[in-house]
Amino acid sequence: MQHSTSYIVLFAAIVCAICSVFVSGAAVLLEERQQENVTLDRQKKVLVVAGLMGEGEDLSSQDVEQRFADNIVAELVDLQTGAVLEAEDPESYNQRRAMKDPAESREAPPNPAQVRRVPNKGIVYKVVQDGETTAVIVPISGKGLWSTLYGYIALAADHQTVLGITFYEHGETPGLGGEVDNPRWKALWAGRKVYDDRGRPAITVKKGAAGPPAADPYSVDGLSGATITSRGVGSLVRFWLGPDAFGPYLKATRVGGST
Repeated sequence: MQHSTSYIVLFAAIVCAICSVFVSGAAVLLEERQQENVTLDRQKKVLVVAGLMGEGEDLSSQDVEQRFADNIVAELVDLQTGAVLEAEDPESYNQRRAMKDPAESREAPPNPAQVRRVPNKGIVYKVVQDGETTAVIVPISGKGLWSTLYGYIALAADHQTVLGITFYEHGETPGLGGEVDNPRWKALWAGRKVYDDRGRPAITVKKGAAGPPAADPYSVDGLSGATITSRGVGSLVRFWLGPDAFGPYLKATRVGGST
């Protein structure tokens, strides 16, 4: 039996409407679960870069949440002054979203990391054990070859010594720039130094192999065949640890010595 054109169009419209209702309903119903997964992934990355969770360690979501709660304190800081904003809730703050909002960010000065805007406030994760802050973790981002890389870097209480680095999102080439995910390469960052004797961010990802931390403290091995990604990682680390981002906070809160 043949149907008229108007019947076919009406039938298709009804099917599309029903499907759109199902899709919209599923999105609404799953929104809370999706947000929980985002929070859980963030907690895992922070724990890993702080050395409180092993790469690939299989923990239940409850164990991740408990380990995070037992060791990590999040706080918001004013990135221009370095002051901690104690009255504000860091859990409700989305730094990536703030970077895109002119009302919550400012234009960044020209920089090799190609960071366009800097949020007015930044989120910091402190590792607190037995009442002492033993490390601080700050978010980092910037351009590689093909994409913007988003991650975290962990510093010891002196805010000078790198404990670890990790990236949770990027689109770099697998086997080349994508080696930023390789645990062996990330392990090379431990023990490197951030600031030179004048307090300027000096750490870099060099072309080729770096020496051991004691002999070559400001350099990390470059990624083979990924010069632009390597250069980008060094640039974005220096930017976020520098005076236009978390530098004022790190200088004000570091333990021991001076930068």
